Amino acid sequence: MYSIFMKISVVLIGLVCWGSTAASAASGQKPNVILILTDDQGYGDLSAHGNHVLETPQMDKLHGKSIRLTDFHVAPVCTPTRGQLLTGQDALSNGASSFGYSRELMHRDIPTLANVFSANGYRTGLFGKWHLGDSYPHRPHDRGFQESICHGGASISQTTDYWNNDYFDDYFSHNGVMKQYKGYCTDVFFNESMKFMRQSKARKKPFFLFLPTNAPHGPLLVPQRYRQYYLDKGLNNATASFYGMIANIDENIGRLDQFLVDENLLENTILIFATDNGGTKGRGIYNAGMRGGKGKPYEGGHRVPFFISWPDGHLGMPRDIDELTQIQDVFPTLISLCNLQNTEALQLDGVDLSELLTGKKLKLEDRMLVVRWARQLDAPMWDGCVLWNKWRLVKGHELYDVAADPGQEKDIAAQHPEIMEQMLNHYEKWWTDIQPEFQTEECFVIGSDHENPLTLTCFDWFNHKGATKESNVTVQYSIRNGMNTNGVWKVDVAQDGDYEIELRRWPKEADAEISASIPVFEPVDLIPNYYGEPPYPVGKAFPIAQARLQIAGFDEMKNVSSSDKSIVFNVSLKKGRVEIKTSFLDKNGDELCGAYYAYVKRI
Repeated sequence: MYSIFMKISVVLIGLVCWGSTAASAASGQKPNVILILTDDQGYGDLSAHGNHVLETPQMDKLHGKSIRLTDFHVAPVCTPTRGQLLTGQDALSNGASSFGYSRELMHRDIPTLANVFSANGYRTGLFGKWHLGDSYPHRPHDRGFQESICHGGASISQTTDYWNNDYFDDYFSHNGVMKQYKGYCTDVFFNESMKFMRQSKARKKPFFLFLPTNAPHGPLLVPQRYRQYYLDKGLNNATASFYGMIANIDENIGRLDQFLVDENLLENTILIFATDNGGTKGRGIYNAGMRGGKGKPYEGGHRVPFFISWPDGHLGMPRDIDELTQIQDVFPTLISLCNLQNTEALQLDGVDLSELLTGKKLKLEDRMLVVRWARQLDAPMWDGCVLWNKWRLVKGHELYDVAADPGQEKDIAAQHPEIMEQMLNHYEKWWTDIQPEFQTEECFVIGSDHENPLTLTCFDWFNHKGATKESNVTVQYSIRNGMNTNGVWKVDVAQDGDYEIELRRWPKEADAEISASIPVFEPVDLIPNYYGEPPYPVGKAFPIAQARLQIAGFDEMKNVSSSDKSIVFNVSLKKGRVEIKTSFLDKNGDELCGAYYAYVKRI
């Protein structure tokens, strides 16, 4: 808590800063914006937050010169956080409610933060992890980013990503065109970000840069020198690798800071640092006293760091602000701080924090927030958390006061029926209100001039329920092991015409026969994956003898020979929504799996 003197000082500073910020906006000198979002780094994975094993000197330096929102919340998993950030709407409202299975797609009619910045004369760029759809119309350059370099899926080495990417010298999509980039992935994304900023400066254009790193998400691949430092401290291989990935990010944040100084960009750049969900591999070392981690509705699953600095913005002294805030708040806050125009029609669930940051306000109006993600359309109602001041209603029946009980060890629901009632009522209304948007199915568009041919992967089998090691269609590791699982793609046909649909078990770049085994791939870094096995094992041979395609009343089978790398079907389609179902079968007609990859072309 601030002393009376501190409160008065902040108010006075805020009034001066507010006028100075307004004057800067009136002069036409719009600030640049850099938004760094790391992946799977929890609140406790910084030394500034009390971690005595992990060393993050550059993050600590940023912490020291920033305003820190210490009660800031995101979704418990990655995609919903990204969708909330870029739309300013709750995850179950904007469409991007989960990490795959076509539930990672934002609704096409919602403007993104990049759209708004672009309409206000900014250059917009994204470098790193997108994870909001890898085909039209959901790619970053379809959603307002003028320049983008990103990997596929939720992490490098997932099924939508380029085959055998291993964090080193990988192939990434540059505005939809696959190119190889030399170097370790995090270094590449920071290097390309600096190029983008330098180009923007040369063009005399302000920039909005979204820099969402894929690290420290698994597989835990990193140059050995970063890992070795923590192995020498006695950590196990996985944790040492995880911390090594964060150490590499930290080093790059130092490089970025020096770049901004050298390019004379530091003073008029808003720099935000946050993470996309709660802790993962580092929780066993330090979790800042919180319960839970990634994917969980407890505090450790969704409370994350949030730092913001802007030297020319006169936000006042670096300080902690303990008001309840959420990732949706970033959108309206940047609109205000950057004086962005023509935003009146936007429908935003977040609130503008600019007066809180400048000190003009010391508190926000009373608010309840919902933290929730959902994999399937039939997701259970209560699998989330309601936040109100320091109260946390978890799963609809557990109540905690995190001010008195930060570890959420004592359920006090029975002692506070009036609090329970108010929070339950809020959630029930919220759940009812979001159902129309939540139940709206997003999909990819085939036959469009914007992407023809278009690639479909098993990552987006709609509402797929496979989540075990044996049926996890989101990762290349599982594709290699072979899975007897299948699903459907829901797509929009852009226009009437003749279409060529090419079915493959392995992606084109693997250049392998449908039924064949493929060899082990040895990545630069040979650390075992989460299962304790090599991340790129031998690809299992399947006795595939037939391929089947079902779409819009078309149902045809073709024989598969041992030399076939793909099977191509030709079909006439009418404009509109259709489902695509594929199957690979053995000689007895028993289904082995669906086609993990399909390439659809209007001809």
